[in-house]
Amino acid sequence: MANKQPTKSEWQSSVAALQKGPLPRHVAIIMDGNGRWAKQRGLPRIAGHREGVASVRSMIEAGNDLGLEVMTFYTFSTENWKRPLEEVSAIWKLLVTAMNREIEDLKRNNVRVRTIGDLSALPSSAQAEMLRAMEQTAHNTGITLNLAINYSGRAEIVTAVNDLLKSGITSVTEADFANSLMTAGLPDPDLLIRTSGEMRVSNFLLWQIAYAEIYVTDVHWPDFRKKELSSAIEWYQTRERRFGKVSEQLKH
Repeated sequence: MANKQPTKSEWQSSVAALQKGPLPRHVAIIMDGNGRWAKQRGLPRIAGHREGVASVRSMIEAGNDLGLEVMTFYTFSTENWKRPLEEVSAIWKLLVTAMNREIEDLKRNNVRVRTIGDLSALPSSAQAEMLRAMEQTAHNTGITLNLAINYSGRAEIVTAVNDLLKSGITSVTEADFANSLMTAGLPDPDLLIRTSGEMRVSNFLLWQIAYAEIYVTDVHWPDFRKKELSSAIEWYQTRERRFGKVSEQLKH
Protein backbone atom coordinates (compact mmCIF):
# COMPACT_ATOMS: atom_id res chain seq x y z
CA MET A 1 0.00 0.00 0.00
CA ALA A 2 1.25 3.49 -0.86
CA ASN A 3 2.46 5.73 1.91
CA LYS A 4 -0.01 8.32 3.10
CA GLN A 5 0.32 11.36 0.85
CA PRO A 6 0.22 14.99 2.01
CA THR A 7 -2.96 17.01 2.00
CA LYS A 8 -3.12 20.08 -0.23
CA SER A 9 -2.06 22.39 2.60
CA GLU A 10 0.71 20.00 3.71
CA TRP A 11 2.03 19.85 0.17
CA GLN A 12 1.99 23.64 -0.11
CA SER A 13 4.05 23.80 3.07
CA SER A 14 6.48 21.23 1.66
CA VAL A 15 6.83 23.22 -1.55
CA ALA A 16 7.58 26.40 0.38
CA ALA A 17 10.21 24.60 2.48
CA LEU A 18 11.87 22.95 -0.51
CA GLN A 19 12.01 26.21 -2.44
CA LYS A 20 14.20 27.70 0.30
CA GLY A 21 17.01 25.35 -0.76
CA PRO A 22 18.66 24.57 -4.11
CA LEU A 23 16.30 22.85 -6.51
CA PRO A 24 17.34 20.62 -9.41
CA ARG A 25 16.61 22.17 -12.79
CA HIS A 26 16.18 18.75 -14.38
CA VAL A 27 15.00 15.58 -12.64
CA ALA A 28 15.34 12.31 -14.57
CA ILE A 29 13.50 9.21 -13.38
CA ILE A 30 13.97 5.50 -14.08
CA MET A 31 10.47 4.25 -13.35
CA ASP A 32 11.00 0.72 -12.06
CA GLY A 33 8.81 -1.73 -10.19
CA ASN A 34 5.46 -1.62 -12.02
CA GLY A 35 5.46 -5.39 -12.48
CA ARG A 36 6.54 -6.10 -8.91
CA TRP A 37 3.87 -3.72 -7.59
CA ALA A 38 1.22 -5.62 -9.55
CA LYS A 39 2.53 -9.06 -8.56
CA GLN A 40 2.40 -8.16 -4.87
CA ARG A 41 -1.32 -7.44 -5.35
CA GLY A 42 -2.11 -10.45 -7.50
CA LEU A 43 -2.77 -8.20 -10.50
CA PRO A 44 -1.63 -8.42 -14.14
CA ARG A 45 1.53 -6.46 -14.98
CA ILE A 46 -0.40 -3.92 -17.04
CA ALA A 47 -2.21 -2.87 -13.85
CA GLY A 48 1.15 -1.71 -12.52
CA HIS A 49 1.84 0.25 -15.69
CA ARG A 50 -1.61 1.83 -15.46
CA GLU A 51 -1.02 2.92 -11.87
CA GLY A 52 2.42 4.15 -12.91
CA VAL A 53 0.77 6.65 -15.26
CA ALA A 54 -0.90 8.21 -12.21
CA SER A 55 2.54 8.60 -10.65
CA VAL A 56 3.78 10.45 -13.75
CA ARG A 57 0.82 12.80 -13.52
CA SER A 58 1.57 13.39 -9.82
CA MET A 59 5.23 14.14 -10.62
CA ILE A 60 4.36 16.68 -13.31
CA GLU A 61 1.95 18.43 -10.93
CA ALA A 62 4.65 18.46 -8.25
CA GLY A 63 7.34 19.64 -10.67
CA ASN A 64 5.11 22.48 -11.80
CA ASP A 65 4.42 23.49 -8.19
CA LEU A 66 8.14 23.48 -7.39
CA GLY A 67 9.15 25.35 -10.53
CA LEU A 68 11.33 22.60 -12.01
CA GLU A 69 12.36 23.08 -15.64
CA VAL A 70 12.45 19.50 -16.93
CA MET A 71 11.36 16.05 -15.84
CA THR A 72 12.49 13.13 -18.00
CA PHE A 73 10.78 9.76 -17.59
CA TYR A 74 12.32 6.51 -18.86
CA THR A 75 9.09 5.31 -20.42
CA PHE A 76 10.22 2.47 -22.71
CA SER A 77 13.76 1.34 -23.46
CA THR A 78 14.91 -0.39 -26.63
CA GLU A 79 15.48 -3.48 -24.45
CA ASN A 80 11.81 -3.49 -23.38
CA TRP A 81 10.83 -4.94 -26.78
CA LYS A 82 12.02 -8.27 -25.33
CA ARG A 83 9.02 -8.36 -23.00
CA PRO A 84 5.95 -10.48 -23.87
CA LEU A 85 4.12 -9.14 -26.95
CA GLU A 86 0.88 -8.85 -24.99
CA GLU A 87 2.51 -6.56 -22.42
CA VAL A 88 4.23 -4.40 -25.04
CA SER A 89 1.00 -3.98 -27.01
CA ALA A 90 -0.84 -3.03 -23.82
CA ILE A 91 1.82 -0.41 -23.02
CA TRP A 92 1.31 1.31 -26.39
CA LYS A 93 -2.46 1.31 -25.94
CA LEU A 94 -2.00 2.75 -22.46
CA LEU A 95 0.32 5.47 -23.81
CA VAL A 96 -2.27 6.52 -26.40
CA THR A 97 -5.11 6.49 -23.89
CA ALA A 98 -3.17 8.39 -21.23
CA MET A 99 -1.88 11.09 -23.58
CA ASN A 100 -5.32 11.55 -25.11
CA ARG A 101 -6.83 11.89 -21.65
CA GLU A 102 -4.16 14.24 -20.26
CA ILE A 103 -3.47 16.55 -23.21
CA GLU A 104 -6.00 19.23 -22.26
CA ASP A 105 -4.67 19.39 -18.69
CA LEU A 106 -1.12 19.57 -20.01
CA LYS A 107 -2.02 22.49 -22.25
CA ARG A 108 -3.94 24.23 -19.48
CA ASN A 109 -0.99 23.89 -17.11
CA ASN A 110 1.55 25.20 -19.65
CA VAL A 111 3.41 21.86 -19.86
CA ARG A 112 5.56 21.25 -22.93
CA VAL A 113 5.72 17.63 -24.14
CA ARG A 114 8.94 16.41 -25.70
CA THR A 115 10.32 12.96 -26.52
CA ILE A 116 13.71 11.34 -26.96
CA GLY A 117 14.18 7.98 -28.65
CA ASP A 118 13.14 6.43 -31.95
CA LEU A 119 9.39 6.86 -32.35
CA SER A 120 9.42 5.33 -35.84
CA ALA A 121 9.24 1.78 -34.42
CA LEU A 122 6.06 2.51 -32.44
CA PRO A 123 2.58 1.56 -33.66
CA SER A 124 1.13 4.30 -35.87
CA SER A 125 -1.47 5.25 -33.27
CA ALA A 126 1.20 5.83 -30.60
CA GLN A 127 3.38 7.80 -33.02
CA ALA A 128 0.45 10.00 -34.04
CA GLU A 129 -0.61 10.66 -30.44
CA MET A 130 2.89 11.66 -29.37
CA LEU A 131 3.40 13.94 -32.38
CA ARG A 132 0.02 15.57 -31.69
CA ALA A 133 0.93 16.16 -28.04
CA MET A 134 4.27 17.73 -29.00
CA GLU A 135 2.70 19.95 -31.65
CA GLN A 136 -0.09 21.15 -29.38
CA THR A 137 2.25 21.99 -26.49
CA ALA A 138 5.25 23.24 -28.48
CA HIS A 139 4.74 26.87 -27.47
CA ASN A 140 4.17 26.19 -23.77
CA THR A 141 6.75 27.75 -21.48
CA GLY A 142 6.32 25.81 -18.24
CA ILE A 143 7.86 22.52 -17.19
CA THR A 144 9.02 20.18 -19.97
CA LEU A 145 7.61 16.65 -19.79
CA ASN A 146 10.33 14.69 -21.59
CA LEU A 147 9.41 11.07 -22.36
CA ALA A 148 12.18 8.64 -23.28
CA ILE A 149 10.37 6.22 -25.59
CA ASN A 150 12.15 3.41 -27.45
CA TYR A 151 15.29 5.01 -26.07
CA SER A 152 18.88 3.75 -25.68
CA GLY A 153 21.68 5.86 -24.27
CA ARG A 154 24.33 4.00 -26.27
CA ALA A 155 22.34 4.29 -29.51
CA GLU A 156 21.89 8.01 -28.88
CA ILE A 157 25.67 8.46 -28.56
CA VAL A 158 26.39 6.39 -31.69
CA THR A 159 23.83 8.40 -33.67
CA ALA A 160 25.37 11.68 -32.47
CA VAL A 161 28.85 10.51 -33.53
CA ASN A 162 27.62 9.50 -36.98
CA ASP A 163 25.76 12.79 -37.43
CA LEU A 164 28.92 14.72 -36.54
CA LEU A 165 30.99 12.63 -38.96
CA LYS A 166 28.48 13.25 -41.76
CA SER A 167 28.68 16.99 -41.11
CA GLY A 168 32.37 16.91 -41.99
CA ILE A 169 33.47 18.31 -38.65
CA THR A 170 37.11 17.47 -37.85
CA SER A 171 37.29 18.50 -34.19
CA VAL A 172 34.51 18.10 -31.67
CA THR A 173 33.99 19.96 -28.40
CA GLU A 174 31.80 18.75 -25.55
CA ALA A 175 29.32 21.46 -26.52
CA ASP A 176 29.26 20.23 -30.12
CA PHE A 177 28.56 16.71 -28.93
CA ALA A 178 25.86 17.76 -26.44
CA ASN A 179 24.12 19.73 -29.19
CA SER A 180 24.04 16.59 -31.34
CA LEU A 181 22.19 14.57 -28.71
CA MET A 182 18.42 14.17 -28.50
CA THR A 183 18.40 16.32 -25.36
CA ALA A 184 19.93 19.33 -27.12
CA GLY A 185 18.60 22.52 -25.57
CA LEU A 186 17.80 20.91 -22.22
CA PRO A 187 19.96 21.21 -19.09
CA ASP A 188 21.64 17.99 -17.98
CA PRO A 189 19.89 16.16 -15.14
CA ASP A 190 20.90 17.35 -11.67
CA LEU A 191 19.04 14.52 -9.96
CA LEU A 192 18.53 10.97 -11.21
CA ILE A 193 15.92 8.97 -9.31
CA ARG A 194 15.56 5.19 -9.61
CA THR A 195 12.67 3.44 -7.92
CA SER A 196 12.32 -0.18 -6.77
CA GLY A 197 15.83 -0.47 -5.37
CA GLU A 198 17.86 -1.42 -8.45
CA MET A 199 21.43 -0.05 -8.44
CA ARG A 200 22.11 0.57 -12.13
CA VAL A 201 21.47 3.25 -14.75
CA SER A 202 20.15 0.85 -17.42
CA ASN A 203 21.46 2.61 -20.54
CA PHE A 204 19.68 5.86 -19.62
CA LEU A 205 21.10 9.30 -20.50
CA LEU A 206 24.66 7.99 -20.28
CA TRP A 207 26.31 11.24 -21.41
CA GLN A 208 23.90 13.58 -19.65
CA ILE A 209 24.07 12.11 -16.12
CA ALA A 210 27.84 12.59 -15.77
CA TYR A 211 27.37 14.83 -12.72
CA ALA A 212 23.86 13.90 -11.62
CA GLU A 213 23.19 13.04 -8.00
CA ILE A 214 21.76 9.50 -7.96
CA TYR A 215 18.93 8.72 -5.55
CA VAL A 216 17.72 5.11 -5.25
CA THR A 217 14.60 4.17 -3.31
CA ASP A 218 12.98 0.80 -2.61
CA VAL A 219 9.54 2.30 -3.32
CA HIS A 220 7.99 0.82 -6.47
CA TRP A 221 7.10 3.37 -9.13
CA PRO A 222 3.28 3.16 -8.75
CA ASP A 223 3.72 4.18 -5.09
CA PHE A 224 6.13 7.04 -5.85
CA ARG A 225 4.16 10.27 -5.43
CA LYS A 226 4.66 13.78 -4.05
CA LYS A 227 5.80 12.68 -0.60
CA GLU A 228 8.48 10.47 -2.13
CA LEU A 229 9.63 13.21 -4.53
CA SER A 230 9.87 15.59 -1.59
CA SER A 231 12.15 13.10 0.22
CA ALA A 232 14.35 12.77 -2.88
CA ILE A 233 14.74 16.54 -3.22
CA GLU A 234 15.41 16.95 0.50
CA TRP A 235 18.23 14.41 0.06
CA TYR A 236 19.48 16.28 -3.01
CA GLN A 237 19.65 19.48 -0.98
CA THR A 238 22.06 17.83 1.47
CA ARG A 239 24.54 17.07 -1.31
CA GLU A 240 27.59 19.23 -1.93
CA ARG A 241 27.82 19.47 -5.71
CA ARG A 242 31.52 20.02 -6.39
CA PHE A 243 31.82 19.05 -10.08
CA GLY A 244 35.40 17.88 -9.48
CA LYS A 245 36.41 20.80 -7.25
CA VAL A 246 37.66 20.49 -3.67
CA SER A 247 34.97 20.52 -1.02
CA GLU A 248 34.44 23.90 0.59
CA GLN A 249 34.58 22.10 3.93
CA LEU A 250 38.09 20.79 3.19
CA LYS A 251 39.42 24.24 2.36
CA HIS A 252 39.18 25.31 5.99
